[in-house]
Amino acid sequence: MEIVQIIVNFLLLIAAVLLVIVVLAQNSSSSGLGSAFGNETTALTTRGKKASREKQLQKITVILGIIVAVLAIIMLLLPAITKWVTPSTTTSMLGVLENVL
Repeated sequence: MEIVQIIVNFLLLIAAVLLVIVVLAQNSSSSGLGSAFGNETTALTTRGKKASREKQLQKITVILGIIVAVLAIIMLLLPAITKWVTPSTTTSMLGVLENVL
């Protein structure tokens, strides 16, 4: 299980670095925090390739954010999963529950 933890940790690091790069590549002429929650006034003023590039960067940002969140949750739950998967000396349900907790 240690190999799985190293792989998930490496993937989390790569996804976080990519997320930072994509966020920094976005255009900073937005109107602050309000534009992050669906303010479409700036999207109506830009046209053509620039608008489609910004839209693609926003989609990539959302996807990478979800990937980072899922990998972080996996990293959080990995020790509990490891305890649950490894065989214990007791076979009773109480022994399994004590191993998980």
